Amino acid sequence: MRPMLATKGTHVPTGAEWSHEVKWDGVRILAEARGSDVRLYTRNGNDATVAWPELIRSEAAARDLAVDGEVIALNDRGIPDFRMLRDRMHLRRPADVARLALETPATFMVFDLLRLDGRDLTSLPLEERRALLTGLDLGGSAWQVPASYDDGAMLFDATLQQGLEGIVSKRRSSRYRPGERSREWLKFAHRHRHSYVIGGWRPQEGTSDRLAAVLVGEQTAEGLLYRGRVGSGIGGKVSAQLAELLAPLARADSPFSDEVPRVDALGTRWVEPRIVIDVDTHGVGYTRLRQPSYQGVRHDLVAEDL
Repeated sequence: MRPMLATKGTHVPTGAEWSHEVKWDGVRILAEARGSDVRLYTRNGNDATVAWPELIRSEAAARDLAVDGEVIALNDRGIPDFRMLRDRMHLRRPADVARLALETPATFMVFDLLRLDGRDLTSLPLEERRALLTGLDLGGSAWQVPASYDDGAMLFDATLQQGLEGIVSKRRSSRYRPGERSREWLKFAHRHRHSYVIGGWRPQEGTSDRLAAVLVGEQTAEGLLYRGRVGSGIGGKVSAQLAELLAPLARADSPFSDEVPRVDALGTRWVEPRIVIDVDTHGVGYTRLRQPSYQGVRHDLVAEDL
């Protein structure tokens, strides 16, 4: 079975016919339990059971059921972060899986119930499926049932302030349609704009002087901490302007207080951390910026202002 998918929405719907949930930044998983056997599947139908051993030990395993949900893990700021799961997604060796399961424990946020005790529930309205799911009482296990809310605007604002990924709004009457992208489920992702300091730049591939991306950091009590590489939004004219600004600031070593990943550091031209730019990004509270987009130089700010 393939999961039902949400359509990107333009405005959060209102009214009693809609319920609203947190949009989790994780890995979409369908799970089946038959007695003591629990199997986990990706959205493409691949068996991912071996990658998540802590998720197959659940009170739900005693029932015959199928559920839909999102596997999440928290970063060091307590925010669900997909990148915390990347090292685990494709592991197959039991020793490696067990080690990372201890280092980065996962939680299965179950938001829909598709089968229970042999009964196919996909033709039932969402509201009835959710009531049955809540009745399973999964609290205390690695499977959790996140709350749903009546006030979408409130949830949208709350998740924005908390640095979460966004929300999903669902019609209470919606049937579960495997593999379909439906307008009865609408998703709303947050975008945030913040200021960061440039600590280096990378040339376009095949060139030595044409700026393609900048490496940015956040001013903290521990110094300038690396937050990622920004290339989106830097076109020809912007590239030339940034290159001119950064040329007099060249230095031999990294200005970041922490280690820059090798994939980002290789070929980077380091600069004194003087230039502040605004970056539009998907979500806050992450160690590295999510889907960052360059928005412009802040000529009214210096690094110390941050």
